[in-house]
Amino acid sequence: MGPAGRSASARSSDIYRSLDSLVDLPSTPAELRDDAHYAPPSGTASNAQVKALNPRASSHDRSGLALGATEWLNDEHIQRDYELLAQELQRENPDLAARTRLVDPLIAHYHLRLGSDNAALRAFQRIVYDRNGNDIADFMFLPVNDASATDPERRGSHWSLLMVDRRERERPVAYHYDSAGRLNDQPAAQLARRLGAHLVPTRITQQQNGYDCGVFVLDGTRALVGRLGQRRQPARLHLDYLAVDRRALQNRLRG
Repeated sequence: MGPAGRSASARSSDIYRSLDSLVDLPSTPAELRDDAHYAPPSGTASNAQVKALNPRASSHDRSGLALGATEWLNDEHIQRDYELLAQELQRENPDLAARTRLVDPLIAHYHLRLGSDNAALRAFQRIVYDRNGNDIADFMFLPVNDASATDPERRGSHWSLLMVDRRERERPVAYHYDSAGRLNDQPAAQLARRLGAHLVPTRITQQQNGYDCGVFVLDGTRALVGRLGQRRQPARLHLDYLAVDRRALQNRLRG
């Protein structure tokens, strides 16, 4: 765990529960990206299951992204599909859309998990508060990546998903979905601590290849959002029977 991680773990359980002031609330994920304190690494690990965080184009224009049949997903693919899902959710269920945050993977990784306490708090406030200063974010979906902030050789080798249920503000619960067993246990635990959430390992279908973990994150997010939109919400949120569809994702990104 790097210095930022040690700083967070010492007092993270209450770091976001007593906010004295709001900082620069009227901002967008794109503006948060521009305000990053860390430069994302590029490249991949030798046994990578997913492409490392490697932004190549402006975060303000991610239309028409290509994705090959066995290509690893990078942060642009994930953020673009999150943008598309947010648009769909706004059309189909505006109430749930207002209470749901699909977090930019770079913000989740470099601000919330690895950033300084001030950077993490600032990012968190921008995510959960609306323009009127009200915290109405009941659900947060955060892509988890195992890239290291201190070791340049650890450029990221796996994506998993953290879904945070904040309906009880004083007792948020973080559900971790890892399609490669427990590969991302440590970064998921770091992120959950930063959010003051109790971490719950949750079942998800296991990937059968070395390149689809990012697809599991996106299709898992869509499956969970669909369940949350049901009139009778499920008591348990396992994804035992999740079937991912890379071709459908390719078509969404291409469009």
